[in-house]
Amino acid sequence: MPTVLPLPERAPRANTPKWLKAAATKTLDLAGWKMAGEWPDLSKMVIIGAPHSSAWDAIWGLLAKVAMDLHIFYMGKQEAFVWPLGPLMKWLGGIPVNRAAPGGIADQVAKQMIAAERMWFVLAPEGTRKPVTQWKTGFWKIAKKAGVPVLCVYFDYANKTIGTGPLIELSDDMDADIAKIRAWYVPIKGKHRGV
Repeated sequence: MPTVLPLPERAPRANTPKWLKAAATKTLDLAGWKMAGEWPDLSKMVIIGAPHSSAWDAIWGLLAKVAMDLHIFYMGKQEAFVWPLGPLMKWLGGIPVNRAAPGGIADQVAKQMIAAERMWFVLAPEGTRKPVTQWKTGFWKIAKKAGVPVLCVYFDYANKTIGTGPLIELSDDMDADIAKIRAWYVPIKGKHRGV
């Protein structure tokens, strides 16, 4: 398995300096992490990462993003995007959202996705590192409103693998779609638990 996956032609690029890509790749390699699967050649999609049971998920994911030169977006509360970390968060793909805005966060992100030429947006459907009985539905709502599919990505700590899973075209039945996606994740164990 490669340390990082090659990006397809339509994937959004970050124009990461070569030395930084090399450093991120070397860090993943020294830690024993590899990637498996294949990125779909799409200019827009929602990516979900599960199981999310550790802050390390974000660290390994960020290193993989930098190593691949992938410009991927995530959301954060607008209050966090202030000096000195604000510019770094935006450079890393952060989208400031107003949690009190009418229409909600899903509408804000979907509108940005529709307007963008290329946009891969990532989030953890569990919404927290703690065990949950139900996933948050924001990923489904964003993808549905933007008319894009959902790609399943996993963190398999037993094998130190970040992998891509199925690309899901959503139906009009949110509960059925989420149940199907959660069922796919069942065999995968994160750092502290499964889904």
